[in-house]
Amino acid sequence: MKITKEQQEGQKLLQTLFTKAWENDTFKKELINNPSEAIIKTTGKDLQLGSDTKLVVEDQMDTNIIYLNIPRKLNLEELELTDEQLEIVAGGETFVAAGLFVAGFAAGVALYAAVK
Repeated sequence: MKITKEQQEGQKLLQTLFTKAWENDTFKKELINNPSEAIIKTTGKDLQLGSDTKLVVEDQMDTNIIYLNIPRKLNLEELELTDEQLEIVAGGETFVAAGLFVAGFAAGVALYAAVK
């Protein structure tokens, strides 16, 4: 799967936020309670979410709890597959993990786009 620049930057932003939250309890609390403000402080860029868009941050560090996040449904009409992926689909194989992987990238891309 070819990863776009936006996907790379989105994943880099998410990793920065996650690492900072793991290392700094004060930042983690701020990220949970006021994610937009915490991201603005971290990136130095204005967070431009639509008025109908809500950013939710959950602390999922408790190892005694299993979290299941249902990602937004992908619009398959807009999804471009590589030749290798087309071969897999044509062979009848499906990979749920691939869909979750793509959904994770989608979250990173959406967040990256909002901090431009």
